[in-house]
Amino acid sequence: MNDYAILAVDDNEEILDVLDITLSQDYRVYKAQSAHDGLDVLSKEEIDLAIVDQRMPGMTGVEFLEKTLEYNPRIVKILLTGYADADDLIKAINQGRVYKYITKPFNPNELKLIVKRALEHYKMERENERLYQELQKAHKTLKKDYQHLQNEITKKEIYNQIIGTSPAIQKIFDDIERISNSDITALIIGETGTGKELIARLIHKSSPRKDKKFVVQDCGSIPDSLLESELFGHTKGAFTGAIADKKGLLEIAGGGTIFLDEIGETSPAMQVRLLRFLQEGELRAVGGETLKKVDVRILSATHRNLLDEIKKGAFRSDLYYRISTFPITLPPLRLRREDIPLLAAHFVSNFNKNQKENKRLSREAINLLLLYNFPGNVRELENEIERAATMANNSELILPEHLSERISTTLNDNQLDNENLSLAKRGELKKMVVEFEKKVIESALTHYKGNKTKASSELGLSRLGLRKKMMRYGLQDGKVSDYTNQAFK
Repeated sequence: MNDYAILAVDDNEEILDVLDITLSQDYRVYKAQSAHDGLDVLSKEEIDLAIVDQRMPGMTGVEFLEKTLEYNPRIVKILLTGYADADDLIKAINQGRVYKYITKPFNPNELKLIVKRALEHYKMERENERLYQELQKAHKTLKKDYQHLQNEITKKEIYNQIIGTSPAIQKIFDDIERISNSDITALIIGETGTGKELIARLIHKSSPRKDKKFVVQDCGSIPDSLLESELFGHTKGAFTGAIADKKGLLEIAGGGTIFLDEIGETSPAMQVRLLRFLQEGELRAVGGETLKKVDVRILSATHRNLLDEIKKGAFRSDLYYRISTFPITLPPLRLRREDIPLLAAHFVSNFNKNQKENKRLSREAINLLLLYNFPGNVRELENEIERAATMANNSELILPEHLSERISTTLNDNQLDNENLSLAKRGELKKMVVEFEKKVIESALTHYKGNKTKASSELGLSRLGLRKKMMRYGLQDGKVSDYTNQAFK
């Protein structure tokens, strides 16, 4: 017995018998002498094709076929008619409800052929639908995989902007990862030059808002009255010089992220306005009366200890707890000295690209950089490298004499911490430098996942030179040890 089921509906019992005899050898045939009985069959059986008489008491064949859509939208529809119902037939066919109509009396062999072709068409449609569903599923999978790949590429691009493999930097990676898919407010704490704005940009770039705007406002760079206008906007005539309406940065950043740098410099009055915005998500322009709903993520930064500022009465505790849901502390460069060589090499590489040069740092210059405390942090190191590379005008090698005097004379001033100074006084400087060099090579190999070509290039060494140093320090291929978990002090 064929897998296909056919429903024959006709108020004429003889017609039903002919249909049954003609088709039952190849298909399962169900008969109904009324539209009501036909619908009852549809409610109980999975019907693939319906042959229906047009003229029946109570309900026409076209009306019945419309009802079949409620049971099986894909059912193949054939209409039997003994009359010239041209208008009804044209309407039914044009609207796609009927596959074919057959006039009475019909030829059984012709009917068998029509039914066969109709079911082949039905089979093809079902196969096409199955393929379409599989294609849709595959498309969704590919889209998901593509999005995952894009996210991984974006993540890699983001993390490549943070140079270093010290435990302190790995913690920053972990912090960004933790809040990447949320709208949580984050407070970035760190000394001047530690890269607070860079971290804020990376948080934005790794978030669902990455395709929206990222807006920056330094709260300590302008007077409080202007800061209010910059953030909240103003209306025409709100104050002298307000010659037109102006949107504030909070509204401009709508859908995206706003970074409030040095939020600890804001006045108590401004802190009240910011707190209200964070609580309500609404803002009112200076001089305006209308409240506007704004969806924006707030990231803040400060070099101050805001808890101390709260004790002094200079910063509101309620605002602090609003902006510091997730605090991120950036370590100063002196507490992650093992990252200095990679950072320095990165800045030299940038200089070479911009100036079409081929500079590299000498080992002696790197050693002096490692001994310096860098109160200006990464920004100071970047400026120092640019200066030194410029000073090394006719030399590919950046030497100690090309460094600033404060760095080149590090051993003669009081910038060394107690541990380093003690080592130097005991005549163990050479030992200290060797340890640094080993850590530097470990750092580069870890950063580039054992790729000696890239590591040697960043360190200003030949590949053979790097191999020799690896052998000297017992750094085997694929077995580069992890960083020491204690930052150098």
